[in-house]
Amino acid sequence: MSKHRWWRDAVIYQVYVRSFLDSTGDGVGDLAGVRAGLPYLKKLGVDGIWLSPFYPSPQHDHGYDVADYCDVDPLFGDLAEFDRLVTAARRLGVRVLLDIVPNHCSSEHPWFTEALAAGPGSAARARFHFADGRGPDGAEPPNNWHAMFGGPAWTRVTEADGRPGQWYLHMFTPEQPDWNWRTPEVPAAFERILRFWLDRGVDGFRIDVAAGLFKHPDLPDSDDPEADARTRDSVNPLAWNRPEVHDVWRRWRAVCEEYTARDGRERLLVGEVSVPTAREHARYVRPDELHQAFFFDLLSAPWNPDAFRKVISEAMQDIAGTGSTVTWVLNNHDQVRTVTRYGEPTPESSGLGPARARAAALLMLALPGAAYIYQGEELGLPEVVDLPDDVLTDPIFRRTGSRARIRDGCRVPLPWSGQASPFGFTSGAEGAKPWLPQPEYFAEYATDRALADTRSFWHLYRDGLHLRSALPQLGDGTLRWLDTPPGVLAFARDDLVCAVNFGTAPTPAPVPGTPLLASAPCPPGVLPGSTAAWWIRDL
Repeated sequence: MSKHRWWRDAVIYQVYVRSFLDSTGDGVGDLAGVRAGLPYLKKLGVDGIWLSPFYPSPQHDHGYDVADYCDVDPLFGDLAEFDRLVTAARRLGVRVLLDIVPNHCSSEHPWFTEALAAGPGSAARARFHFADGRGPDGAEPPNNWHAMFGGPAWTRVTEADGRPGQWYLHMFTPEQPDWNWRTPEVPAAFERILRFWLDRGVDGFRIDVAAGLFKHPDLPDSDDPEADARTRDSVNPLAWNRPEVHDVWRRWRAVCEEYTARDGRERLLVGEVSVPTAREHARYVRPDELHQAFFFDLLSAPWNPDAFRKVISEAMQDIAGTGSTVTWVLNNHDQVRTVTRYGEPTPESSGLGPARARAAALLMLALPGAAYIYQGEELGLPEVVDLPDDVLTDPIFRRTGSRARIRDGCRVPLPWSGQASPFGFTSGAEGAKPWLPQPEYFAEYATDRALADTRSFWHLYRDGLHLRSALPQLGDGTLRWLDTPPGVLAFARDDLVCAVNFGTAPTPAPVPGTPLLASAPCPPGVLPGSTAAWWIRDL
């Protein structure tokens, strides 16, 4: 395979910038901190990093409310520091992907403030979804849609003359107005944005809400207006997964191909695509659209072998069948951490979260295709579930008043060293506080301790990544399911076998001998409960 197809089996590490490493002492991670952490990530063995948004933003949704797509927020550094980061990453052979947010911007974006001032019917308002209200004096929203983060999806503005005016659409929060991609200025602006960052040397983009962008042109009422808020997913067919969006990805793919043709270095487009089935997912990764799209079904699968086999088989059939490769994920900045998630579903799961998380990681790294790792997963960090209300920053909590499914708990800054907060996260003076408080038990998960303990999550990930890189059986390719006893899932990648015991009792190993790598100690011929292992066998 030519080197420029690097993305097909790459392992990318998601850097949530504000929680990775703080170089300035203000308690917020930054780009210089990411640069300082690159040797750690290179030692872990990842192929690239995906940076969460660092653009100028009022930070109502931690940077996913972008006010300027072509600059760096002073909170995180500046363009010169970004360039140093890209240079340092390239020197280490680490690719850099940026998070781009094309569905919505910040209410402080210059085009939106211009739209507010310009008034109804203006070209400035056509860049967004402004509409007259319904009912007497237009006092009711234009339709019944609800925002994913709670509450109505519409906010009424006050016009320049002081009177109540039109409404604008925001499928997340009022601080994040949705772009109108039917207005030619919007796609043209985003093409300029892509080129701005590609010219600075980035290797591609993670696309936020990639099944969004277009809304039904008539903005009709929904049969289930609260579906998005209830499921915390993009399920309203009038607002998501519209057929027109595929033309956007064809245009973006053409831009990336243009840059690839110049130097042979293939740029990657990976989409956050939330759609009901693997077959619909596959439409986004056709040869002239996105290179890849996150496959979330593995993340959401319950802990049992039948569920895992089903979602893996569907992905291999429908997504890999397009010529793309499946992009596997077990976690990200919007999800409960894996250790906690696998230990919560039932009383019987209590205490099994770490073992299951280790096994799932080894399973994911053995699957054909690419994999994304969220920062801190390699440390086995649990979700911080007891943050006080007064420190929570997630707009879901602010809009609903509910702690259900809020995301602050997986975004607590990483522990690097020491026995007490800030655990080496911030270089500030004594008493400097991370932007979210770190619990005392984070000392058990600090990076320095993890590197020193060969039994740690970190060493499991490191060993798995290095074997994945060294063994030709792993990475891109296919798999073959093996017959197993109940509760066990096993597949072969040529002469390499990966098996997972989903139960709690030991079972005979599907392959004799000592494992090449295991998520827990495995006596010869035995696969302990809640354990995954890799073997090389004679064919």
